Amino acid sequence: MDRKPSPRKGPHLCSLRCGLAVVMHLSNLAMITQRVSLSIAVIAMVNGTQQPAAANASTDRPHAEALQDPGGPLQELGAGSSVYAWSPETQGIIFSSISYGLILTLVPSGYLAGIFGAKRMLGAGLLVSSLLTLFTPWAADLGVTLLVVVRTIQGMAQGMAWTGQFTIWAKWAPPLERSRLTSIAGSGAACGSFIILCVGGLISQALGWRFIFYIFGGIGCVCCLLWFTVIYDDPVRHPCISVRERDHIVSSLAQQPTSCRRSVPIKAMVRCLPLWAIFSGFFSHFWLCTIIITYLPTYIHSVLHVNIRQSGVLSSLPFVAALTCTILGGQLADFLLSRNLLRLVTVRKLFSSLGLLLPSLCAVALPFVASSYVTTIVLLILIPGTSNLCDSGFIVNSLDVAPRYASFLMGISRGFGLVAGIISSTTTGFLISQDSVLGWRNVFFLSAGVNMLGLLFYLEFGQAEIQDWAKDRRLTRL
Repeated sequence: MDRKPSPRKGPHLCSLRCGLAVVMHLSNLAMITQRVSLSIAVIAMVNGTQQPAAANASTDRPHAEALQDPGGPLQELGAGSSVYAWSPETQGIIFSSISYGLILTLVPSGYLAGIFGAKRMLGAGLLVSSLLTLFTPWAADLGVTLLVVVRTIQGMAQGMAWTGQFTIWAKWAPPLERSRLTSIAGSGAACGSFIILCVGGLISQALGWRFIFYIFGGIGCVCCLLWFTVIYDDPVRHPCISVRERDHIVSSLAQQPTSCRRSVPIKAMVRCLPLWAIFSGFFSHFWLCTIIITYLPTYIHSVLHVNIRQSGVLSSLPFVAALTCTILGGQLADFLLSRNLLRLVTVRKLFSSLGLLLPSLCAVALPFVASSYVTTIVLLILIPGTSNLCDSGFIVNSLDVAPRYASFLMGISRGFGLVAGIISSTTTGFLISQDSVLGWRNVFFLSAGVNMLGLLFYLEFGQAEIQDWAKDRRLTRL
């Protein structure tokens, strides 16, 4: 049976833990804007409608040739609006390169954050990512190869920042507030996506595409100052926390079995099907989400035939729904638990089902309504919105099954998700380069199939109980 902590009232809206969630929200917002900046800027950087005939012809180069020739600027269009001869395949590699870096650091950073402190790991990752964002326009001028390297290193920095967050919540979030607090922090990604997609096109047209990177890289540097000032690894050590809130957090977490040993039970984890259910959920979720985040401006621009400003604004609308569903989903999940209306495992599977099934149905419908402007926009809004209901499902599930190793497991989970993102980004670039209409149809059908497989596996093997290896002091060593 799922163990439910007894409800106990503690400060909430004005609490320090909510303040930490807001700061983490802003940090996630900064990182996602830095990650998505290229997706909106690339419309101006390789916009075929603004290129002369010779430049258009050069975009049909084979993939290998595109990588060998760094692809310097072909034409200057106003204020820094260089146009590059990047084929769809080359763009797919550039987009997915940040995921390569994320994978390299997710697992080790999650483990190291538990040892050396998440505050330093996350803050350093955010700072490096922000500085590299400022450098991105120069990297593009110097060639595709350097841009891929910069994006990969930026991915490594963001991997450090994403993963360690669960180390903080393992010590700051009472069990009955986990969905709420993690959804507030995680919604920064949706909010950031909305902001960059909404104003990115406006910035590109008014100031030039380079300023997209300058502005959001600078915002990230400001968020670093806020991070190192407000965030602490442990509520006991925070100088500004009230005695009441500290006692509430400590007492609510005291029931959780922990071990003073730092060994990681790898063998037990590998044999644990509930963990593999979480991993499968992440793989499915990230597959479609990466396509939406990366290719949404391109899809709207190519299918609906709108300019860069309209493309950016329309691309931002789905993330309003994502932001709303993330926060409301967390509130609803904690409400169902606090009122004992549903068991914990039922809540996790319910929100996982909604977050994987609903966007799959919308994705399958998209190719059949491409001729309808309004219907296409509605479906594109619903995909990220309903997908983010997973934030109260398997995404937070590692805090239920193994709170002590939550950060380490989040790193592995995101690793599975990023592998899916790399495959889906590269596959999408290849499919749409062959045949745009048929390619997009195959992209959405394949995404729906991946989602369904992940959902079935999670429904079969997902659990919400603390696993024996996560509370046993006698840990398995490698």
